[in-house]
Amino acid sequence: MEQINTNPSWGTNFEARIVKDIIEPAKSIFNKASVKAALDEMQARAIDSSLVIDHRGELLGTLSKNKMNREVGGFGHDPTTEPVEAQIEKDNPYCFEDQAVAEAEQMMLNAKVGEVPVVTREKLLVGTINIEAIAQEKRRRKRVEPLTYYPAAESATIGCSMPLLHHQ
Repeated sequence: MEQINTNPSWGTNFEARIVKDIIEPAKSIFNKASVKAALDEMQARAIDSSLVIDHRGELLGTLSKNKMNREVGGFGHDPTTEPVEAQIEKDNPYCFEDQAVAEAEQMMLNAKVGEVPVVTREKLLVGTINIEAIAQEKRRRKRVEPLTYYPAAESATIGCSMPLLHHQ
C-alpha cells in the first residue's frame, strides 16, 4: 500500500475538515483466512474486492475476487487451504484519518479511484472514504454556509412579489 502525497494548498475552504469526520466503517478480511473463506465472505457481501488486515488491524492491502479465482482456482490450488496472503495487492492508495478531506479528494482523483481505506498513522484500519461522501459533505456545507446579514433601511418594506397569472 502506498500513501500518495498531495499538494496541501488544494481546496483551501474545504481543507479544515479532516477525513476522520466523514469516514464510513470498513469491513475487512483477516490475512490468515483461506481463499475460499474470503471468496465466500465477498460473495455474501456482494463485493468484488475487500480490504485485508492482520491480527492487530493493520491494513495490508486489498483482495480481488477475480485475481483469487484466476491465480488459485486457475492454477489448481485448493482454495480451502490456500491462505489469502499471497493474493494481497499492496500498491493501493490510502489516506490518513487526520488528513484534510481536500487532500483525500485530490488523491482519489489523481489515482482515479472512488474509494480508499482510511488508516491511523500506525496503518491501523479505521474506515473508508469515498468520493460521493466528499461530494455530499461539500453540498451540505454549501447549504449551511451562513447568510450575509445586510441591515434593512428603516423604510424598507418586507415581503415578496409574485406575478399574477391570467387565465383565458
